[in-house]
Amino acid sequence: MIAEIGLALLWLAAGLTALQTLSVFMASRTGVPVFGELVRPVAIAQAVVAILSFAALLYVFAVTDLSVALVAANSHADKPFLYRLTGTWGNHEGSMLLWVMVMAMSGALIARLEFRLPEPTMRTVLGAQSVVALGFYAFLLFSSNPFERLVPAPPQGAGLNPLLQDPGLAFHPPTLYLGYVGLSVAFSFVIGALLTGQVTPRFAQVMRPWVLGAWVFLTLGITAGSYWAYYELGWGGWWFWDPVENASLMPWLAATALLHSVSVLAARDALRAWTVLLGVVAFSTSMLGTFLVRSGILTSVHSFAVDPERGAFILALLGLYIGGALLIFGLRAGSILEGKRFAAASREGALVVNNVLLSAILAVVLLGTMYPLITEAMGTRVSVGPPYFDPVSSIFAIPLFLVMAVGPLLAWKQGKAAQIARPAALYAAVGLGVVLFTTLLSDAGLLPTLGLALAAILVIASLAPLWRRNLSRMPLPVWGMTIAHLGVAVALFGMASDSAFTKERLVAISEGERTTVGNYAVTLQSVRPVTGPNWNALEARLMVGDDADGEMLRPQSRTYFSPLQTTTESALLNRWNGQVYASLGEPVGDRWQLRLWWKPFVAFVWYGGILIALGGVISIVGRLVGERRTVRRSEAAALEPEFA
Repeated sequence: MIAEIGLALLWLAAGLTALQTLSVFMASRTGVPVFGELVRPVAIAQAVVAILSFAALLYVFAVTDLSVALVAANSHADKPFLYRLTGTWGNHEGSMLLWVMVMAMSGALIARLEFRLPEPTMRTVLGAQSVVALGFYAFLLFSSNPFERLVPAPPQGAGLNPLLQDPGLAFHPPTLYLGYVGLSVAFSFVIGALLTGQVTPRFAQVMRPWVLGAWVFLTLGITAGSYWAYYELGWGGWWFWDPVENASLMPWLAATALLHSVSVLAARDALRAWTVLLGVVAFSTSMLGTFLVRSGILTSVHSFAVDPERGAFILALLGLYIGGALLIFGLRAGSILEGKRFAAASREGALVVNNVLLSAILAVVLLGTMYPLITEAMGTRVSVGPPYFDPVSSIFAIPLFLVMAVGPLLAWKQGKAAQIARPAALYAAVGLGVVLFTTLLSDAGLLPTLGLALAAILVIASLAPLWRRNLSRMPLPVWGMTIAHLGVAVALFGMASDSAFTKERLVAISEGERTTVGNYAVTLQSVRPVTGPNWNALEARLMVGDDADGEMLRPQSRTYFSPLQTTTESALLNRWNGQVYASLGEPVGDRWQLRLWWKPFVAFVWYGGILIALGGVISIVGRLVGERRTVRRSEAAALEPEFA
């Protein structure tokens, strides 16, 4: 009964979305007030109904209702309760329902909170959001029904992919979806502003928190996904250039460029066309990622390999939304006012270079992701990995980091090269010193060495805005920018250190034998069977260090019951300067294969991601507080004549 209620609520939410779309259309065509007055309440009602529909799906997974086909295919009564719940979105249909629920909630927040733009513009924004949502509702109802019944119900479910039976599933997909849907909000704002001729600084001020929020969630989602893959897959790497990883990286790159453009438009009334176009591109890349993950054309540990018909449905939506947006942009581009001009040697000019380089990296990732799919369609299998992505993206990433270091030193509108001469000399000296030091003490390659030098430069550059300033009076957005830029430096340091200094050891040893990795001695004490709630495992007991003061690592080779699958569970020993990483392999006679790594400063990759996101959160808070203060001052000024 709950499944039928959930499906009915899903249909009702779709009907309310259609009503919202129709109300916006009729309000703009007829000017009848009642149509315009319907838009906001209907958007809020749609969100409530969508939340209830998703709650129904959560319930059938929580109780393992095997008469629901989705539950039978992706759950099992013996799974821990956490994974029964998170399994709700660990599949295609459930994740899409989560997607439309978050989209409905964002539309309701716009309807409830945003009154800073003219009402016709806000109605058009909500109309664009409802059109996007309507396509996804149709996709769910006609192609991916999450509440479909299975008759007769099986005695036991097939279970969830063991790789997804991890706390990371509770965090990684929802944060990514919040980021993707945040980009749909930015897209809706762009379409609303284009159609009503409101591509103005005020429009950018209203849109900026939504872009910042989407960017923060994408950053957290990618960071969490990277760490999850790092410890779960047992390969010892934090990024594999997997096509599905790239599908989340591309929207982040576009959102980063959009964030800089919308900030310039809000503060300096420049980069209007850039802002509009990047709003379309950012949402386009999130839609492209959705298509890649759900079309069945990719094989990945975190893709939903479903039938091509569903991929064709999403491809049609992609063509409709993005093609329509680009058509509107082409028709309306001439009406976008130029905005204020600025010199090439200015902070605005540096941000334009920043956007061009980010767009170039986006193109590199897009080409590397799509090229194997294109060649395979032509009958030739090609693999594209780090030998392509690392050097080619570095061609644009290195100047990007240099511009990031010197750009904030330039004045707005009309800067001077003399402003950056002394800091640039300092940056060059620091970078050269790091290169020489690294070259003398290690055999790190060119790119890791340059990465370490750029990280040192960015640490100094990110802290430069604090120099000779009253820190207690510094605006929160400046703190946010400083912390986010520092996060980039920290993450780059972690990436370069891992690439430059990692030591790997693949050995086969017997119980009681000792080996070394880096500066650490590792002794295999025993390998014993252990059991879990829905798995059996062989667990190695590895003593890292001496018996008196060493620490124990317990990597496992697990075999799950349902579905029947073997996974490698790595074990990590954290130190301030790195990690010992261990995974257990197959037995070879009376010996056991062990794969060991010493990975210096690798955790800084994720510390940096957290700092980047924290900087974004501080910027959002600062912008909202500043906006509230401005409103209060305006209200106070309006009341003054009454008491004069």
